[in-house]
Amino acid sequence: MARHRASRRGKLLALAVTVVVAVTAVVWLARPENSAPVATPAPPPSSAPPAALYVEPTGPAVDQVTAFEAAGRTADAALIREIADRPVAAWIADPNTARAGEVAAAAAAAVQIPVLVLYYIPHRDCSGGHSAGGAGSAAEYTAWVAAVASALTDRRAIVILEPDAVAQAVEDCLTNTQRAERYRLLTEAITTLTANPQLSVYLDGGNPTWITDPERMAAGLRQAGVEKAAGFALNVANFETTDANITYGTAVSGHLEDARFVIDTSRNGNGPAVKSAGHTHWCNPAGRALGDPPTLTTGHSLVDAFLWIKRPGESDGACGNDAPEAGQWWPDYALQLAAN
Repeated sequence: MARHRASRRGKLLALAVTVVVAVTAVVWLARPENSAPVATPAPPPSSAPPAALYVEPTGPAVDQVTAFEAAGRTADAALIREIADRPVAAWIADPNTARAGEVAAAAAAAVQIPVLVLYYIPHRDCSGGHSAGGAGSAAEYTAWVAAVASALTDRRAIVILEPDAVAQAVEDCLTNTQRAERYRLLTEAITTLTANPQLSVYLDGGNPTWITDPERMAAGLRQAGVEKAAGFALNVANFETTDANITYGTAVSGHLEDARFVIDTSRNGNGPAVKSAGHTHWCNPAGRALGDPPTLTTGHSLVDAFLWIKRPGESDGACGNDAPEAGQWWPDYALQLAAN
């Protein structure tokens, strides 16, 4: 029994010594002169992220300037420069997803931010408008979005997702099945694209005179997954004034936890055309003008940017007055916009 007690005392003594040694070591390490060196944070990169929007060095407007100058039409060339020298969006509207990566790479080389419009949703333009087309199936669209996202890996871009898609779903130009599919595809597209944190995705939200009830528009945007995006876009390819869009967008945002938005100001300098019988107020209306220049500094707390999403001088569709098909360059209309 005495031997067992002695053994127990020996163990307790050894444990006490161990504790004392450990505490002494901690105290010694805590002294400043004995502490291990602390890693200092890496300095910030020497160059700031791009703060300017990308201006493409080529395109129809640039070619038109060259053609006018060669023909001695210097005044017209100067007008078209008002378009050619501005940052405008690049539209990805067909199976060629590689263009998205090419534009983003060129913008990165120029230390600028590109604006890309994804426009390939199934039943696009309700399958019967001037811009009808898009992917032939939901599976094709899902694969297309994945290919675009892959092309944009590690790239910075502002992405405008599917002009008209939500507003058309809200206004009932689709069947119930098509509408449910569209909301699902848009939600999935936002999820796929925002896996790249360098992409700022804005889901299109129509314009102030289309779905006039902001709460109804907000409900459609919510069904399409806008809460996962950077916000929504307004006035794409339309002519409503900047002030009208700010008022409308602020009302929509109020139903979406103060979501932010961007505005297409490419052709709203004179506001919208007057609606009248026999004339479309949205398809190449006469008397319109270039709007506020593209900028990331808007002076409005909810408005992230004024952008030229619709490319000024490209037709809205073959809707009279010798207008070409949608998306085709039309120099006469471009001159009107710049002159006004």
